Amino acid sequence: MELGIQGRRAFVAASSQGLGFACALSLAREGVRVTLNGRDEEKLAKAAELARAAVPGAAFDVVAADLTTREGRERITAALPHVDILVTNNAGPAPGELEDWDEASLVGAMQANMIPAVELMRHYIPGMRERRFGRVVNITSAMVKRPSYEMGLSASARAALTAISKSISKEVVADNVTINNLLPERIDTPRQEFMAQRLMEREGVDRGEARRRIASTIAAKRLGRPEEFGDTCAFVCSAQAGYMSGQNIQVDGGSSEGLL
Repeated sequence: MELGIQGRRAFVAASSQGLGFACALSLAREGVRVTLNGRDEEKLAKAAELARAAVPGAAFDVVAADLTTREGRERITAALPHVDILVTNNAGPAPGELEDWDEASLVGAMQANMIPAVELMRHYIPGMRERRFGRVVNITSAMVKRPSYEMGLSASARAALTAISKSISKEVVADNVTINNLLPERIDTPRQEFMAQRLMEREGVDRGEARRRIASTIAAKRLGRPEEFGDTCAFVCSAQAGYMSGQNIQVDGGSSEGLL
């Protein structure tokens, strides 16, 4: 399917690895000029090399900046004043418990997983509306709909982003600007490697058993492939997806037990 986004410009936040990198590759395969982002310049440069090798002939730019700071966001918008596609993303807080979630932790979660996305939307959406094309995709988490105890901090910050995105989406969709959220569960990225290592330490099992246990929590009985997630992102950014906005799209191997 031709997605109708060839020649568009995209910024993909926190895209030197994992889900952001997968989305960047899928967009580039559709002819989108993609700007990669990360805090570590060396790691970001290596990611750009890998991306160019994976999608020959594609155009990848980079901007090294910390999304969680005002200075970092200003560096991004100075390097890239206008985009047609904005994919927001950032690593979530570490798992924890109620006694861990003091004021500093609560504020930190919002600064990482809600405020940067909203600030970038505030900058880029007005131009999208003027040009009458825009796609915003927020990478959140399946925990938004199905919070677990230890992931409560991550779920709460991402739920806040979900709520404000829904509010904004109803205002801007008339100008062909859509805002949707992707809710991943157990995609095979470095985040799942972190979770596997954590399980290994806690339960005293080897890596293979840790990964098997993680996969067993998914209805599909496997981890999701990054390219599956990235291609879903690309479709949500497509011309064909212009009538879909304000939605939470679960990429979770069929694991959600709810109807909505």
